Amino acid sequence: MSRVGKNPVFLPNDTKITLDSTQITLQGRLGKISQKLNPLVKVINNSSELRFQPINQSSEAKALSGTMRALVANMVSGVTKGFERRLMLVGVGYRAQAQGDVLTLLLGFSHPITYRMPEGVKVETPSQTEIIIKGIDKQKVSQVAAEVRHYRPPEPYKGKGVRYADEIVILKETKKK
Repeated sequence: MSRVGKNPVFLPNDTKITLDSTQITLQGRLGKISQKLNPLVKVINNSSELRFQPINQSSEAKALSGTMRALVANMVSGVTKGFERRLMLVGVGYRAQAQGDVLTLLLGFSHPITYRMPEGVKVETPSQTEIIIKGIDKQKVSQVAAEVRHYRPPEPYKGKGVRYADEIVILKETKKK
């Protein structure tokens, strides 16, 4: 069995869980999120914790028990604390502005880039060079951050572009004659 799958997921008191044969739904103070259950994994619901067990001893079922446990643990964390990714714009004239669910980026192209946030994801711009993407679904938040970063990834010579706040860009040395 997966080592991750052996650990229980502890549920906070303010989290409400709905479990049926095909999906699990969690509701917390930040919102509601659902995940489809795999038929190879059995979910055992105690009052304050969830345990995941494979239905049979196949390697696929064992691996999926750990995967389902990790996904549900991220769901619990999302509805209680939420997730956020911070992006920094590095470069002269690079700016970002959030208006509702639309992010407008000026990244040195001849035109501004507008990115509409998917449902369940919010964006803030505390300054013109900082972007904060928030939500309860870790996968959506990370995917949106990756898509925004993809418009102008950091280049290796000067480090200009869109980067994660905790990202370290290793700069190359220029050619010498």
